[in-house]
This record gives sequence, structure tokens and C-alpha cells, in this order.
Amino acid sequence: MHDVDVAPMDTERLAPFLRPDRAEEFRMLAETGRRRFGGRTVWNVSSTAAGGGVAEMLHRLVRYTKGAGVDSRWVVIDGSPEFFAITKRIHNRLHGETGDDGPLGEDERRVFQEVIADNAKPLLDQVRPEDVVLVHDPQPVGLLPLLRDRGVVAVWRCHVGTETTNECTDDAWAFLRPWVDTAAAAVFSRAEYVPDWIPETRARIIAPAIDPLSAKNAPLDDDAVLAILGRAGILDHSGDGAVFADSDDRERTADLEAQVRRVGGPLSPDVPVLLQVSRWDRLKDMAGVLRAFVDAALGAETGAHLLLVGPDVSGVTDDPEGKQVLDECVAMWEQLPSETRATASLVSLPMDDLDQNAAIVNALQRHAAVVAQKSLREGFGLTVAEAMWKGRPVVGSAVGGIQDQVRDGVDGLLIADPHDLGAFASAARTLLTDPPAAQRMGAAAHERVRDNFLADRDLAQWGTLLADLGVGG
Repeated sequence: MHDVDVAPMDTERLAPFLRPDRAEEFRMLAETGRRRFGGRTVWNVSSTAAGGGVAEMLHRLVRYTKGAGVDSRWVVIDGSPEFFAITKRIHNRLHGETGDDGPLGEDERRVFQEVIADNAKPLLDQVRPEDVVLVHDPQPVGLLPLLRDRGVVAVWRCHVGTETTNECTDDAWAFLRPWVDTAAAAVFSRAEYVPDWIPETRARIIAPAIDPLSAKNAPLDDDAVLAILGRAGILDHSGDGAVFADSDDRERTADLEAQVRRVGGPLSPDVPVLLQVSRWDRLKDMAGVLRAFVDAALGAETGAHLLLVGPDVSGVTDDPEGKQVLDECVAMWEQLPSETRATASLVSLPMDDLDQNAAIVNALQRHAAVVAQKSLREGFGLTVAEAMWKGRPVVGSAVGGIQDQVRDGVDGLLIADPHDLGAFASAARTLLTDPPAAQRMGAAAHERVRDNFLADRDLAQWGTLLADLGVGG
């Protein structure tokens, strides 16, 4: 187990992004938090500090909690490859998918318990009974009963789920239930994700949110966007000005290069881009986006270029399937005719500097004409809110949290069946060939996020939950 160092962010920095009434409410929330949680530490436990939306949400949660004057810490558990293969299996099954078809039996429970035992001592040596511990997702769930036995208020936050149940979801929940049952409360992104055996009194719904001041979402002017993508080797641009604000609000210059699989040199900045940014995960369906784009000949018809962008898989420790999924996408791309292959690129972003990684994603989302999120299953989909905040219309699957963010025909276009490649291509074509409509939807998307998915809202909900649990009362 190791600590993640997060610098505090003054909560007043959020005020310019909020409507006046929300800004004042957030000031009052920060003051209440200082009084209520003074002398306590709010701990967050997860399985990785990088590589997905959960890590990004935790960075935001911790830095604003600290900025409000509340002691907050974030620790990441260590685990074996066998452990993370099991947790990936659970992840897939909580989405209703079989994953690797492996079992979730007593042998897997033994591996789980061994990893938790190895991580428990350093945490329990530091946590006090008056503290609060937020345990994120299935990986560290085994810590819950140990924390309860110490008299600690421990809350489980589940960031994944699906609206329907089947044998896969039942299998995963049966495995997790003995630990989840010991949580003081269980928090989900959507009401539809709560299993029926969790009492209403112990279940809470808190949708994720984005930080408008993070390196991934902070304002970038057009020159900075082009310069950052030029330095990354994605666009053909050699100008200066690849400057961004990092997670500690320091001005930095981007200089890392992405790994780009493409035909020819960097892309001209004048070429419209259809973009999907996600982990290399089958449920994100990067391969489906590529197949839909090439089958409909969208590159030849619209002049657009498809960018499929994910992390360097060697830098994501808790997702053992990432390399396999990337390799499958590369193999599909390599088998395309050369003229078709030239209309799409696969991009792996470096993970050794997370702020630069975030700045590149920020620039990509701002440069894109249209952003896609063709997930087959989706817990929430923070990349959707990120793109919408930047005024980009989204073509997304009507699954999970995507349908909570995008209003069909208002902020973007939703695909009823995520497996329907033709419907996805048609929606993408509509926005790529009608810039005024795309601009109109993008403007509505920005306001949608401003009103519903910024950091002040979920911080307030967390404060209410802990108050209801009697913390600091």
C-alpha cells in the first residue's frame, strides 16, 4: 500500500465556474466541512492512482477536501497479477459480461483475502476510530469488515454497474456481498445499479463530476491546443506555446510524445476529427468505433479522421486485459486497405507524467469536431462530461451514465443499441456534416455540465452522507 500525494486546491477557485447561488452554497459547504470534520481524517482507498475515471475523481475529491481545510488522504493497495485478473473478472461481471470466463469461488476468495491482509496492517496502523474511510470499487472491498471492527465509519463507493441483472451480475454480487454488507453505506452512480439486497437506508446515489480546474479540463486557448498536439506528434504543428496548468496549478510546457499508429505523418490541423478517448477495454468498444467508421467510409465521405486514444497499457496496473484489447484493435487496423487505414489512427498516451497525459486529452477533446463514447456498458463515462464541458457534441450509446448526461438531440446524439454500427455511423455523419447543429449541441452540452456535473455538487452530496452517518455530529 502506498500514498498518493495530492496538493490542496482552494475551494474559492471553483467559484468563477459556478452560477452565483451555487458559488455561495459551496462556500457555506466548505465552512461546514471544516467545523464538522475538524480533527478527523477522510481516507480514500483505491487500486490505482492513474489510468481511469476513478483515479481522476479521487484526485479532485481529495484536493478540494484538503482545500476546504479537512485532512484528507488517498492510499492505493498493492496486489498480485492474479488478484487483478480476478478483480477484472468481477468488473466485467458487474457490467453483465462474462469476461475471461474464470471462476469466482473459494480459491479466488482466498487470493482476495491474502491481498487484503497484506494491505490491511499499514492502513489500520494509521486510521483512528473517529476517521472516515471511503473504499472505492471491488478491489479493496475486503477492508470494510476490518475497518468496521475498529469502530471506523467505512463507506463503499461502487463506480460500475448495469441496469439489468443476469447470471454474471449475480455471480459477482454473491462474491462481494459478505464484504459489502459490512459497509456503513454503499454509494452508486445510478439507482439502477443498486442490488436489491442492499436496504434503501444504506444506499446512496452520487453521480460523478468533473473538476474544471484539472489539467484535463482547465481552459486552453487554440494556440495551446495546437502546440500540445504538435509536441505529442498527433498534429502537424510546430508552433510554441504548449503550456498548461498542472494538477498543482503550476505552469508547465508539454513535451511528451504519444505513440501513434498511422499511415504517413502527423495529421493536418484542418482535418475534422472524430475522437474516442477511453481505456483499452472491450466494454468501451474501440474496435466497434473503428469498424463502424470504416464500414460506412466516413473518412472518404466527410473528410474526417478517426482518432482512437487510450493510455499506454504498460502504465495501467489494474487492467490486465488492456494490452490484449489494444493488440486486437491494432490487428484490425493493420488489415484494412491502405487508403482506408489512412483515415484512422490509434494513439497510446504516455502514463509516466499524468499531468501531461491529461493536458493531451484536454487538447484532443477541444480539437475534435465530434466526440464518441460507443460503450457497450458504462458505469458513468466521465469522458462524456469532459467533452461536453469543452463544448463538443457527443455521439454516445444510450447505456449507463451516458444517457444521464447526453439529452438526445440537445447535447448530442444517443444510439439506442450500442451494437448497431450503422446507427452509430449515421449519427456521427450527421454531426460531422452539419457544423451549425454540432456547434448548437456543443453549447448546450457545456451548460448541461455546468448545471449538473461540476465538483461542487458531488462534494456537497458526500458531506450530506457523512453527516447522516453521524460523522462530526
